Amino acid sequence: MTVLSKYVDRVAEKFEQAGLSKQAFSYAIVGSALLALGIKASLPLIRRSKQNSCIADYKIEKGSPTPKDIDGSNDDLKLAEAEKLLVEKQLKQKQMIEPGLNKEFLDQLRKLVSIMIPQKFCYETGLLTIHTICLFSRTFLSIYVAALEGAIVKFIVRKDVKQFAIVLLKWFGIAIPATFINSMIRFLECKLSLAFRTRLVRHSYRLYFKNQNYYRVSNLDGRIENADHRLTEDISVFASSVAHLYSSLTKPCFDLMLIGLALMRSSSKMNASILSGPALSVTVIALTAHILRIVSPKFGQLVSEEANRYGYLRHIHSRIITNAEEIAFYGGHKVELLQLRQAYNRLVNQMNNIFSQKLWFIMLEQFFMKYVWSGTGMVMVSLPILTGASSNISTANYANDSNISERTQYLTTARNLLISAADAIERLMSSYKEIVALAGYTYRVAGMLDVFEETAQGNYSKATVVENNEMNGIIEFRDGKPIAMGRIIYTDDPGNMSITLRSVPVVTPNCDVVVPSLTLYIEPGIHLLITGPNGCGKSSLFRILSGLWPIYAGELHIPRPVDDRPCMFYIPQRPYMSIGSLCDQIIYPDSRDDMKRKGITENELRSILKMVSLEHIAQRDSFDLVRDWKDILSGGEKQRMAVARLFYHKPRYALLDECTSAVSIDVESSIYEIAKSMNITLLTITHRPTLWKFHTHILEFDGQGSWKFRKMDANEQQKDVLTSQFPNNIK
Repeated sequence: MTVLSKYVDRVAEKFEQAGLSKQAFSYAIVGSALLALGIKASLPLIRRSKQNSCIADYKIEKGSPTPKDIDGSNDDLKLAEAEKLLVEKQLKQKQMIEPGLNKEFLDQLRKLVSIMIPQKFCYETGLLTIHTICLFSRTFLSIYVAALEGAIVKFIVRKDVKQFAIVLLKWFGIAIPATFINSMIRFLECKLSLAFRTRLVRHSYRLYFKNQNYYRVSNLDGRIENADHRLTEDISVFASSVAHLYSSLTKPCFDLMLIGLALMRSSSKMNASILSGPALSVTVIALTAHILRIVSPKFGQLVSEEANRYGYLRHIHSRIITNAEEIAFYGGHKVELLQLRQAYNRLVNQMNNIFSQKLWFIMLEQFFMKYVWSGTGMVMVSLPILTGASSNISTANYANDSNISERTQYLTTARNLLISAADAIERLMSSYKEIVALAGYTYRVAGMLDVFEETAQGNYSKATVVENNEMNGIIEFRDGKPIAMGRIIYTDDPGNMSITLRSVPVVTPNCDVVVPSLTLYIEPGIHLLITGPNGCGKSSLFRILSGLWPIYAGELHIPRPVDDRPCMFYIPQRPYMSIGSLCDQIIYPDSRDDMKRKGITENELRSILKMVSLEHIAQRDSFDLVRDWKDILSGGEKQRMAVARLFYHKPRYALLDECTSAVSIDVESSIYEIAKSMNITLLTITHRPTLWKFHTHILEFDGQGSWKFRKMDANEQQKDVLTSQFPNNIK
């Protein structure tokens, strides 16, 4: 500012030499500033009118934008505005609450605080107590340091070397506890953030894995697109924001309270009014705070949208990593790169929008805090001297060095205290932006927990729900959400291990009815073969039997596990290989402790591997060797490893979904023979006629909603083909 002022003075002198007065030059500068401010205020209105004219070129039909005239230069703008209109329309339809400083934000924050601080006396309350004590102590130290600096100036004016040296030593001595307290405040803030995050993560994980929520959230519900981002990044940022906001609010409040008392005491010593200064400061601060609140952008919504776009960008990256092989086979890198760039550009546009919003707001904020408040502080400091009672201080005393040093000490101390108070008020005002940003993260984290709780209770919401199905009476809707009216009944009778479906419809997560009503009775020994065209409901039936999909009508009776023997065990076509050792792959989802409790030894595991022709893996690697089995094992070996899990758990029923499509016919036949010898009832989806002989009944879907359940005749059970007709089978 000093350099700028000198530069302006030099330019003014040159204009004055040219015949232009300084007053005219000052008017020109002020007029230019007002013109710039007017342009700044009118630009958003002009830009908004242009955007409205661009949006007018769109026809919104059936909820999707159709461009009438696409201009290359305005293409991104039109798409963004059309997308914004659609999002706003969906939000109104769903009656969703936008993040902001409102009652919903307080309710959500209160709920999350009760999770982070579950009791009055816990680890988190201990950290908060120590943190508060440190903040309070730092305020006292600030006041004491200000008093010492005033005394230092006082003794400098008096030229008292001895007292100056003593006070200076005290000043250096207080620096040690002051720096320790500052470091302790930062340390405790980090510890608080980690403690809050740990509480939230543990609570979220419990909900995420409750009632198979990890599957329901991503497959049955459409409100959370990327739960991994919310479980990691959003919770971390929210916990850090809360911990930092506590320090940002608590210490300034302590500073203002104690500094105000110290200033009032100083004014009293100068025989001045103790109310005029505080009244002036409160008036100015309240007025500027009101103005800032009115012109403040909606940072909560901006931050929430930024987090959404950042999460979507991570989702695109994760999808590319997951499907890298398929993308490489198709040569689809151009499409994926385009989608990645579009996602990143949307994030960049949102960040630029936030930066531009902050630019003018911070300029106005700094003007109030740096200049308006500084001027107010000068008036406050001068009031006790200018308005102080003169009865105790005569004119002769004003010439006295002692009185001059006293006034100098007062001015220095009051100035330092006012600087600290201004800093405290500035932090309080800046905390408003942090609170608004916190509202965005609170909205995302609390919304995630609400979705977890609802899906755990069987309440789902998806944008692609087909509400027309309500007309046929199969699915009942309530507030636009399908209600699962069916019942799952667990039988505890050891003598009744049958599975019964009574008028159960097969309905996809999008509420497409595949089969209107299905009635089956399967008891141990009924080996069922399930056939039909693609999309007819074969795999969907397995998801219903496993409890993954809700039952919208009818009843499902399934037995409970008995003696650590599961009722059903599902094997997909592409088995999942967990992180761990070879032993962990065989016993999954059991742990080593579960294996020991069941009394199963490594020799038995070797026998199981031999049953599925994988004994060479045990000979090559030990059971405790941890490797990346997903990449080491071939497709056929993965399928046989999944069958080894089946032989380890020995369930009542095996749900086999094309689980041996990459296994040779001879090994496949051996696997089915062994499974039947273990009294495992087979429910198989397959296109291989060689497996028909291992089943007693058949369930045929026609793909039109109809089905037929019957017993296989002798000719069908003997149905077989030569192995040579399947040359593409892989061992």
